[in-house]
Amino acid sequence: MKKYIPLILRIVVAIILIQTLRFKFSAHPDSVYIFSKVGLEPYGRIGIGILELISGILLLIPKTAWAGALLTLGVIGGAIFMHLSILGIEINNDGGILFITAITTFTLSAIILYIYRQNIPLLNKKA
Repeated sequence: MKKYIPLILRIVVAIILIQTLRFKFSAHPDSVYIFSKVGLEPYGRIGIGILELISGILLLIPKTAWAGALLTLGVIGGAIFMHLSILGIEINNDGGILFITAITTFTLSAIILYIYRQNIPLLNKKA
């Protein structure tokens, strides 16, 4: 079971990232509202969607899971910062679900990065 936990974590984070893409790429009103409020509509919405897609793909490949986790930490860290500074915890009466999802995704990505730290090239130079 212990060897399946990293795989499960990677799949969960990838699903979270990839399932939000339909909102970003289809210009869903909630997504447009969020990115307009932070001044990143439409280019930020599309750009961040592309970064999330890349992160999700990298997470699914064991050798690049560390890179996907690191990219996810950056993107979701930005989302958390926007929630705390501009958007607020609750958006359009969602009960804070977007914020909670961001915190969960950030935490799981940090765990994935820790698990796959031995694959990070700069940290593991062989003499």
